[in-house]
Amino acid sequence: MTTRRLHYGWVVAAVTFVILLITAGVRATPGILMVPLESEFGWSRTAISGAVAINIALFGLIGPFAASVMDRWGLRRVVLAALALLTVSVALTTVMRTQWQLTLLWGILVGTGTGVTSMVLAAVIATRWFDERRGLVVGALSAANATGQLVFLPMLARLVDWYGWRSASMAVAAAAAVVFGVVAVFMRDRPEDVGLRRYGQREGAADAVRPLPPIGALAVAVRSPAFWVLAGTFFICGASTNGLIGTHLIAACHDYGIPQVRSAQLLAMMGIFDILGTTASGWLTDRYSSRYLLCGYYTLRGLSLLLLPMTLQGAHGLGWFAVFYGLDWVATVPPTVRLTSEAFGRENTGVIYGWIGASHQLGASLAAFGAGAIRTELGNYQLAFWIAGALCVLAGLTFVTVGKRPLAVRVAVPGLVAEAGA
Repeated sequence: MTTRRLHYGWVVAAVTFVILLITAGVRATPGILMVPLESEFGWSRTAISGAVAINIALFGLIGPFAASVMDRWGLRRVVLAALALLTVSVALTTVMRTQWQLTLLWGILVGTGTGVTSMVLAAVIATRWFDERRGLVVGALSAANATGQLVFLPMLARLVDWYGWRSASMAVAAAAAVVFGVVAVFMRDRPEDVGLRRYGQREGAADAVRPLPPIGALAVAVRSPAFWVLAGTFFICGASTNGLIGTHLIAACHDYGIPQVRSAQLLAMMGIFDILGTTASGWLTDRYSSRYLLCGYYTLRGLSLLLLPMTLQGAHGLGWFAVFYGLDWVATVPPTVRLTSEAFGRENTGVIYGWIGASHQLGASLAAFGAGAIRTELGNYQLAFWIAGALCVLAGLTFVTVGKRPLAVRVAVPGLVAEAGA
């Protein structure tokens, strides 16, 4: 009798899940520190939001280059370097005293470290290690990337309440150090390193080809209408999640007299339902049209944001908002990766999706800073919520109007010709 061994790709996927979970939690920590930093140092929300905006922008812009560096120097080695940088940078935030130190540590260094362990990592792992179940893997890993920003916030909020904001910084630095050890032991670069083929790869299937370099990939991508549709809508996705809700919901709840621990619990609830929603989105992406899935995701998200100011005033509906928004948080990622892969080929998915992910984070960066500026000028976040909601509805309609034709074109990439149009 033979026993069926677990394919090592699932081990790599599990390690990647932990990486994305913890490092996303590191990146989200400034959201819980905004009010304490404002109180202790007298820094404005605009100034603090500026550091967060740099963090988010670097998180996205480094992604395409990280995919190329991983291909050249090895995924395991690059991820270990990023985790080491995060551990040291976050630990040093406990001794910062000036705004430039905030910008350097939370903005530049943490943004650089998390940029390596961004959404691109999920796409690289899924395309390197899996032929089958790629949608499911991308969904689960994308959920980890968003959930890490949310599920640790109640614990961090309690640490801030009990011991001060520096205890939260030390906690996330320690978590990054633990993950460093996990990666050192279990991570592998490619299936060939352990004598395997991709999960589900059929006999005679073509092996991977070398991906395009980052600038070359961008030069190819910008000639495709599909890229502009995907990058433009992903810009709005980032603005409405990481940039607006992830960065400012706790502060917005504080404006309405909702305790910080309670608002952090709402974000944690979003994180729990995000795992369900994004994993389910991966399952749906393996079976249904990615365009129509994206239309539904963006439109429903936009409607919920348009209603959020009224929800905050009543406070009673915030639990339902957290459930719904959690299910939809990054449900957009699996169908976006699917369309990217079909348009530009498997091995170019990581680097071109990296540029699409960069657009996501530029949107998040703009929203993080813009919402802070709106709050400083107007005294509330209502206009920021309405702008984001209207843009999400527009993004949803794009996939059944403008995006219908561009996503069904043939895109020429050196070494392959791929058909898009899921």
